[in-house]
Amino acid sequence: MLELKAQKLTADAFAPFGDVIDARSSAAFPINNGRTQRHHDLARVEILDTPSRPLISVFVSQPVALPLEIELLERHPLGSQAFMPLHEERFIVVVAPPGETIDPASIRAFVTDGRQGVNYRAGTWHAIHSVLEREGEFLVVDRGGVDNLDERPMTMRVVMV
Repeated sequence: MLELKAQKLTADAFAPFGDVIDARSSAAFPINNGRTQRHHDLARVEILDTPSRPLISVFVSQPVALPLEIELLERHPLGSQAFMPLHEERFIVVVAPPGETIDPASIRAFVTDGRQGVNYRAGTWHAIHSVLEREGEFLVVDRGGVDNLDERPMTMRVVMV
């Protein structure tokens, strides 16, 4: 069984798979008569076919136990998918580069600090949502429509560094 050690999530380490969403490290500018700081364009929303539209959803996820046993990876070939915690929930991120096959040597695991979100690029393989410690609520931005989910069986275990 493949065993992954979840490392700290950083923008550089996650760059091959998508964007880290973190207002703490972005430039901001004032709006609304100076009462609001806008952290603008933190992730690239990808929609690769024209008849679909972006969706904004809230996911409520139950916590997982560690070590985390994973049975499959999935991808959304026609659009990106972003997850942003609403209440500082930490979560595990398991990813592999886009492609028709998954090379086990290319799979990476990260753990967020609770204030970071992720935006998976279109086609990036990833594990199902895995929140730690407590139930979590997440703002999710992705593509609507059909034919945007592929799954591949893959058994692995994720442990913390």
